[in-house]
Amino acid sequence: MKKYVMLFLGLGILATGCSKNDDDSGPDVADNLVVQNFMWQAMNQWYFWQEEVPNLADNRFATTADYEAFLATESDPADFFNSILFTEDRFSRSSDNFSELVQSFAGISKSNGLEFGLVRFADSDDVFGYVRYIIPNSDAATKAIQRGDLFTGVDGQTLTVDNFRDLLFEGNDTYTLNMADIYNNTITPNGVEVELTKMEGLTENPVFLDKTFNINGQIIGYLVYNGFTNEFDEDLNAAFERFKAAGVTDLVLDMRYNPGGSVNSSRLLSSMIYGTRTNDLYLRQRWNSKIQGQLSSAQLEDFFAATTGAGTAINTLELSRVYILATNSSASASELVMNGLDPYVNVIHIGETTRGKNEFSITMVDDESNDYIYNSNREGNINSENSWAIQPLVGRNENANGFFDYTDGLAPDIELAEDFGNLGMLGDENEPLLARAIQEITGVTTKTSARTPIISGKVMTDSKMFTLLKDNMFLDKPLSIKVQ
Repeated sequence: MKKYVMLFLGLGILATGCSKNDDDSGPDVADNLVVQNFMWQAMNQWYFWQEEVPNLADNRFATTADYEAFLATESDPADFFNSILFTEDRFSRSSDNFSELVQSFAGISKSNGLEFGLVRFADSDDVFGYVRYIIPNSDAATKAIQRGDLFTGVDGQTLTVDNFRDLLFEGNDTYTLNMADIYNNTITPNGVEVELTKMEGLTENPVFLDKTFNINGQIIGYLVYNGFTNEFDEDLNAAFERFKAAGVTDLVLDMRYNPGGSVNSSRLLSSMIYGTRTNDLYLRQRWNSKIQGQLSSAQLEDFFAATTGAGTAINTLELSRVYILATNSSASASELVMNGLDPYVNVIHIGETTRGKNEFSITMVDDESNDYIYNSNREGNINSENSWAIQPLVGRNENANGFFDYTDGLAPDIELAEDFGNLGMLGDENEPLLARAIQEITGVTTKTSARTPIISGKVMTDSKMFTLLKDNMFLDKPLSIKVQ
């Protein structure tokens, strides 16, 4: 697959008492500590906050025995990985199956195709779910369920803050949703049941919907983009080709459910909006001090693009403003688009404050000779006794103005939360968030754009947050570093 990081490095792991020898072989450890050893070695070299974590310090261990004793403090590799994270790190993660992790970046997962949000009732620990959209060609696509439907239970059990993980996400491949209606502004079970089954290898095309509106002579493009998956960059470019052919002069980019993904896909999307000005800086990377000094300006900087990775000319609208629908479920590469465009384009953000993830990650596996960096062409070199992978945060992206500090999220210019009692259909010009964007473009207020929400509230979590992809932003730019 083309999306994974290919870093060709000659770096040594620096750790007193347990560092690499001249022959580049790492420390020999007990068989039951192989996974923890891989995690520590990779994190010591690459982790963005390595200098802020005492247990990752280069001089942390005086002897190999001390090092092994530390590795043995947690028998579960996932717990060990979490124990060496910086306290403010919300997004680094581990996986016991690197194949599943890298597949998730291609939009491939085990899923029933139901994408939903979960909201806690204001007066109890009970939770209700609302359907955001259905992935085409999934099990859910064959069932009587659609965007805007509500549910309050699973398998006859009322959803609560304590049980929703077990009922919806913990290996339960088939479950039955207990549906609900709104009556007198109250969510009430209605007795309807919908059974859903997760499918292996379901692929989601993130280019969910593109549409053009002609409203009072103004040609408005609308794109629902649900993930930065670079296997679908050509589909994304094709959508902009349709926008160009239609004469689109204003764009509404809907990333309200987009948790992020490929950094390069964000660069391509931004180029489709702003232009193929390859001398204009899109972003600049910031790594830890071990890596930063070994990278040239050309390696650290990304400019707007003229072609896709496949060499196709980018279809660009060359806009001076763009309307972006974004919520707390919008993260990482979604925020990168908003921040990267900001120096050049008037970004009108409609919705809610975004998640606040401004760091990028890379996939790491137990391939010591490639400095633990995953490369799809080197799977035969990965330690066959260790299937674990880690996805640590290794750097930050800043825009052309040097701005990167949005860990609290990007605040909207026009605040408008989704109405769980009136979600509307994506692509319908009366859907509340789209209607508000159209109002801004045309200056015409509609009944929908002025309507008071029936039921609103803060989303507690959503279905994508329990996938391997989550809100990840991964670097997919080849780099070459020579030892200084």
